[in-house]
Amino acid sequence: MQSPVIKPILRGIFLTTCSLGLVLFPSSGSAIDFEFPSLFKRNADGLETAEHAPCGPGGLTITPSGDYIISCHQFFDPTYAVLRLNRDGIWEPFPNLSMNTPGPGNPMALDAVLGIVCDEDGIVWMLDNGRRSETAPKLVGWNTTKGKSGGLHRAIPFVAPAILKTSFLRNLTLDPEEPFIYISDPASGQDAAIIVVDLTTGLTRRVLQGHFSVIPDPRISLELDGKPVEARSADGRVVQPLSGVNPIAVDNKGQWLYFGPMHGGTLYRVQTEFLRDSSLDPNQLAAKVQAFSVKPICDSLAIDARGNVYFGDVAGNAIGYVTPEEKFLQYHYLIQDGRLIWPGGLTFGTDGKLHFFSNQLHRTPIYNGGKDVSAPPFEIFRVKPLPSKGFWPSR
Repeated sequence: MQSPVIKPILRGIFLTTCSLGLVLFPSSGSAIDFEFPSLFKRNADGLETAEHAPCGPGGLTITPSGDYIISCHQFFDPTYAVLRLNRDGIWEPFPNLSMNTPGPGNPMALDAVLGIVCDEDGIVWMLDNGRRSETAPKLVGWNTTKGKSGGLHRAIPFVAPAILKTSFLRNLTLDPEEPFIYISDPASGQDAAIIVVDLTTGLTRRVLQGHFSVIPDPRISLELDGKPVEARSADGRVVQPLSGVNPIAVDNKGQWLYFGPMHGGTLYRVQTEFLRDSSLDPNQLAAKVQAFSVKPICDSLAIDARGNVYFGDVAGNAIGYVTPEEKFLQYHYLIQDGRLIWPGGLTFGTDGKLHFFSNQLHRTPIYNGGKDVSAPPFEIFRVKPLPSKGFWPSR
């Protein structure tokens, strides 16, 4: 089995595409290959197709009752922002049609939701970046247990200085012990940051902006379908898109926030108590950040109860992981399969399995010369995570 290859490219001139949350670099340059250490994988027999989504998902969550809810990635120009799979097996607008019908006089309508997560009380938190229609970004919590159709739990708007004109709010994670939410904002690259939301006060703060742990590595490029993933800049040049901080997750005890740039080879972490401490100045907080482990190009990660960290390995068509038994020093495949085409949305279900989707994002018009060559439906998969005891032996 061959290891996945990440190709660092020489530094180029920054070109920013603010509305996409990407940094764009000229696609020319010499490539240098390097490999992750000690890769092996389990049999693909464990991969199950759980459902088929009608739109290219941007995020995935599962309610305590076991229902799938997906955000529809704005790059696919979807009809609805969020969908729920009902008990009749039909995908329907979530939380309702009105919330998925933007227009004048409907400020609560969802415009461009990517990050989505459900807490143990059945509150679905939807992160609306507003970049599809250039509306005000917001965080919306919907109570799925309140009556037949649920009800609005909370709506928190984002304003400066927590967000910038370049902001592209991407993912969110809930603190399981404290009333806080942490959000990744890749922005336009060098201004990437993490946003801390205090659910008690509704206040939002922008932290770690421009820190090396959140900005993309300009040496790293992505190849899929046998060719570089490219886009076109405003002046028509072919460029390679690079994204800053994207995957983000809190451990089950709420002690550490794990994060990193999508285009980056290192996963970082910082203790959540420092993120919640507004008295720390930027330098003091930056000094608390730790390099944690190797990571692939990914926009999604998940952490199980044992502390194993799983990645949606975009370049490897795989779900990868690192373990505490190996002090997170070795990267492995949990599963690798050709059907995992831009895997993302990693989340644990009520069945104890790891659920995720394949969204073919690189086949959207933004990355494919204006042509949509994605092939719906988009599969939602599930796989058994690492066993509760022991470790998968290498070949």
